[in-house]
Amino acid sequence: MSRVERLKYGAMLVIATFAIVIVEDPPFPYKLLVPLLYSAALLIPITSQFILPASPILLWLVLYYSCRFIPESTRPHIWVSVLPTLETIWYGANISDILTRFGHPLLDVLAWIPYGVVHFIAPFVVASFIFVFAPQGSVKMFANAFGFTNLVGVLIQIAFPCAPPWYELREGLTAANYGMRGSPAGLARIDHIFHGHGYTLTFTGAPVVFGAFPSLHAATATCESLFLSYFFPYKLRIGRFSVDVRIFYWGYSFWLYWCTMYLMHHYLIDLVAGGCLATLSFYVFRTEQIREAMEQRVADMEYAEHRRNQVPLPPSDNLRIARLAGEEAGQAAYEGRGWKMSQEIQRAILGDERDALSTATPFFALEETESAPGDVDVHSRGAAAA
Repeated sequence: MSRVERLKYGAMLVIATFAIVIVEDPPFPYKLLVPLLYSAALLIPITSQFILPASPILLWLVLYYSCRFIPESTRPHIWVSVLPTLETIWYGANISDILTRFGHPLLDVLAWIPYGVVHFIAPFVVASFIFVFAPQGSVKMFANAFGFTNLVGVLIQIAFPCAPPWYELREGLTAANYGMRGSPAGLARIDHIFHGHGYTLTFTGAPVVFGAFPSLHAATATCESLFLSYFFPYKLRIGRFSVDVRIFYWGYSFWLYWCTMYLMHHYLIDLVAGGCLATLSFYVFRTEQIREAMEQRVADMEYAEHRRNQVPLPPSDNLRIARLAGEEAGQAAYEGRGWKMSQEIQRAILGDERDALSTATPFFALEETESAPGDVDVHSRGAAAA
């Protein structure tokens, strides 16, 4: 285990201990069943391969639940006016307030779909696609990034509690206290439409009432869009046209950004903070092995696109093609060592024989020998193209 992993699991152990100690429901000793069941799941090989990568997510859920039991005397001051003030200064207006001035039942339903339904389903769908189609180790990367994004977000909400837009509309800028109940805000209209009380009961009893900053809805949507864009940057062909599917990924995120403000749960600054937190987590937990695997996949996809369109690759792509054979060959080309490209591959590069690559065995025949007639030196070829 590396030093970084020891630091990560050590911090998680401290947070888990804190959460278990302050929890009052279930009482002691029944609350000890949680760490006991977790430890037992880690000892069983079948369950440990799922539980260990999901540990940051499980810890986030436990910490979020335990927040209601933090003694009020030890909690920090609740900031009521700081978010609307910063939003007005940075963006010139209270964007959330502007978006809530006009409401309609149709807009309510459009806002409820991603905020109250898709938000809870999307992580499982994204994780399933990553597990099946992404390189090995990608699910662990997603679980770490997703879990720590939400975990750090809850820690910030505990240390820096801020009132959401619905509080300003309901109470004005009067001082808040921890005895106040939460509010479903715009989701109360959904309860009215469907003649229910689900969102009213859920949000009035929320463990974190003043957790506007950062927006975890925006953070999770950004995290999901980042991973889908990174692992599945495909193009959807519709007749003669092609559409980049990443438009749909980020379309969902921006749809949810609008929902959080329209339903009076977050300010724009909360969304920006949540998106930045998710982006930071994505790059922190992206491993070098996954980065190299995705560079290889992108290069394969680009070459396949050239082949499909029957467009000869330009000479400037010689080094990219060489990298398809492995990082060692590509590095050798950059350093000008004696790696040579066979005549068969040369014809494929120049477009004289587009099917040469499909018949080559191995896929790229790289020879560390003296130059033979008709062979191309990758380094000299790339230098000439430059």
